[in-house]
Amino acid sequence: MATAATASHPASASTSGRDALAAASSSPVAVCLVPFRWWARVREEEAAGGVQYAATAAASPSYYGLRLLHSFLHPDLVLRLERGECRAGGGDGGGGGRSYALVPADELSRALARQNSGLGLQNKHSFAGDSAGAYPLVLRISVRETSILTLKISKKDNPVENYKRANKIFNVDSQPVHVWDFSGQTNLILMNEWNRLHDCCHADQENLLEVQVYAMSDSLTSKIGGDMNSDSSYRSFGRAGSMGLIGLENLGNTCFMNSSIQCLAHTPKFVDYFLGDYAKNINRTNPLGLNGELALAFGELLRSLWTDRKPVPPHHFKEKIACYAPQFSGFNQHDSQELLAFLLDGLHEDLNQVKCKPYEEAKDASGRPDEEVADEYWSNHLARNDSVIVDTCHGQYKSTLTCPTCSKTSVTFDPFMYLSLPVPSTAKRVMTVTVFSTDGSREPCSYDVSVPKFGTLSDLVQALSIACLLGDDEILLVTEVYNNCIIRYLEEPSDSVSLLRDGDKLAAYRLPKRHEKSPLVVFTHQHFDEHSSDDNLTPQMREFEAPLLAALPEAINGLSLQDIYLKLLSPFRLSNRAGSLNVCMESNSDSVNLMDATSSDSGSNNCQNSQLEDCPESSYCSASECEITTGRDDLYDGGSGSSKEAQMEEFEFYLKSERGDGQQQKIEINELNLRETAPSRLHVNVHWLQNASRKYATSMLNTLPEIHKLELIPKGTEDSVALHGCLEAFLKEEPLGPEDMWYCPCCKKHQQAMKKLDLWRLPEVLVIHLKRFSYTQFTRNKLETFVDFPTSDLDLSSYIADKSKQPSSHYRLYAISNHYGNMGGGHYTASIYHEEGKGWYKFDDDCVTPMSEDSIKTPAAYVLFYRRE
Repeated sequence: MATAATASHPASASTSGRDALAAASSSPVAVCLVPFRWWARVREEEAAGGVQYAATAAASPSYYGLRLLHSFLHPDLVLRLERGECRAGGGDGGGGGRSYALVPADELSRALARQNSGLGLQNKHSFAGDSAGAYPLVLRISVRETSILTLKISKKDNPVENYKRANKIFNVDSQPVHVWDFSGQTNLILMNEWNRLHDCCHADQENLLEVQVYAMSDSLTSKIGGDMNSDSSYRSFGRAGSMGLIGLENLGNTCFMNSSIQCLAHTPKFVDYFLGDYAKNINRTNPLGLNGELALAFGELLRSLWTDRKPVPPHHFKEKIACYAPQFSGFNQHDSQELLAFLLDGLHEDLNQVKCKPYEEAKDASGRPDEEVADEYWSNHLARNDSVIVDTCHGQYKSTLTCPTCSKTSVTFDPFMYLSLPVPSTAKRVMTVTVFSTDGSREPCSYDVSVPKFGTLSDLVQALSIACLLGDDEILLVTEVYNNCIIRYLEEPSDSVSLLRDGDKLAAYRLPKRHEKSPLVVFTHQHFDEHSSDDNLTPQMREFEAPLLAALPEAINGLSLQDIYLKLLSPFRLSNRAGSLNVCMESNSDSVNLMDATSSDSGSNNCQNSQLEDCPESSYCSASECEITTGRDDLYDGGSGSSKEAQMEEFEFYLKSERGDGQQQKIEINELNLRETAPSRLHVNVHWLQNASRKYATSMLNTLPEIHKLELIPKGTEDSVALHGCLEAFLKEEPLGPEDMWYCPCCKKHQQAMKKLDLWRLPEVLVIHLKRFSYTQFTRNKLETFVDFPTSDLDLSSYIADKSKQPSSHYRLYAISNHYGNMGGGHYTASIYHEEGKGWYKFDDDCVTPMSEDSIKTPAAYVLFYRRE
């Protein structure tokens, strides 16, 4: 688009039409003035649109004699251009008068070339022969009001002959005159002047614009005149064919912006609104708005998409976005839905017709009918919000909170601009976790449990509890083990399992509930590896991979600490294992599937059995046989007699810091209270003497299995859900999160209430956001779930709580914002149904191509746009 600038020296009147056109094309301002009707006809196949102005004479005396004196004292031709609908007597679009079009010179040049070559332009009138009459004209344009321009043609700027011709063209005394701006120059002038007003600069600055005036001879005007109504002609070609099939240039990672803009720019009600006189509705005094600049920038961009013939670079629009939403500045990747939310909210505030918002306090339902309360909430909302965004996109839902303690219920009716629906995932992840006892009563067992791919640690603990037959009086403490130490206690139930990688190693410990808050002792241990030395004479010390853990009693000394450790080693002692366990291989059906919420039979619920050191392979034993069959002593009773003393001589105990750094302090048997050293967790490193490892089966201590992931469902059908399933997940009753507690007026404290949502009032355009992205402190994930959404006849009647006075609840899909790729790098496109083209098109930045309706449903669908049928 050409930009307004100071005019260069006018070309001489004798310049030929072709030379003048070339001069105009090479100048900074390359704009031409042509007959509107001719332009409408030669552009019929390509489609174009413009801004309409009605020209009237500036204020002057009504008496003819005084008017002559006024013209002598003020020789400049001054016109008043009013934007929008034409005045009475002008006809629609100027059919009853004269209409002209301001067009870019490059487009005019191409149109003339096609016309002269006769390609596809049969029966079109030509003024190529009249182009010798083309001449330059310098216009002075200034802004007086929001939608009114002042056009001045001065003798000082133009040759006398050109000035006389201009007086004939713009003679408003004889006939109404209308000007259609297809070049965008007037819009730029309006925006520049509004920016100057915002900066407290001079408001009456004149903008010089040089145009080339073409073929205004009377003979040509009569040729192209006829009885054709120019406005109807404009409507017929302006919304036909390829109208609106224009892409947006990618300015650098701006595909997210392009996708959202195209979806909004093809919303029918927005198209009609912003192609009309929307500037009169701009609210510049709204403190929540953006001084109207966002609405103006979006309106101009939408007009370009519906009038230009080549991809549009949205530089100006991006600058405005970055100015008022710094999070979108620069050229980083962003979320198209987040930009969409900002655009809808910003456009609403810029176009909000409520200048002074009344304060309306929400009243409690107090047993009143829902219909009455909902209408009251909606009336309060409309009293403060009145814009095309509200009329088009705002709906209402019912929110019910119920206190779990006193059953107090609170009902509110809140507006919404879009629905953010969760995407239930059926994808599963199989995770291997080894479970240890903390009292020496069971052997360690490894379980494969199936949890939701993007589930939480709570899901993992639930599945693992079922797998290991956890008792009602027990809890599981899940830890992450790395480099022979516990590096993390997984105690936050809401943390995502995606934080755990396939190569991580997990160990879970069965603790009695009575010891849930008790201090713990963590044993790491090392032994002599007789196979680590080439000469087999000087074996090296090796760390066991699996730590052992137990609860600490109230008083702990060196002797009782050793008793605890020996008790934990009891399942590994070969003398205890002989004749008590039957070795069997794990069946493939032992996985516990949390998605199905069922546990396998105890006979097939297998666990990994520790092996003799000589056998490198791991085998499995039945979970029912993991219980040690020897009589169970009281907790931490290490036995008595010479056997106990012999065992103690096989180990040395050292106190170490939690981080494992620093010098270790040896713990003597007679050492007194160790609780004073580490009140919460005591970390002890145990050194096995050279012959100790021969008396224990240490394979489970030596090696912990890694987490691994299995494909349980065939590729292509792995994860699929219907849009109705997403709606049901959104509307189902669920408890509030710990960070969103509700203050119960009856209990007088914050409660984790149950929340239930119901749709109450649906908008004309329903925007549905599929929540594919999840964010945590450490990870970012994207759900690739295929959502099966209807393209026509989306029936929401079953989800509407208010069954009375509802308009149609059936919707048709017309646009999709797609995201391909993952969180690390991806790309946005838009799939849009084009009404005039009667088909779907793919908008991939500046590339627009047809696509079949069958291909619009993909796992990339991110934001869906529906309109009421």
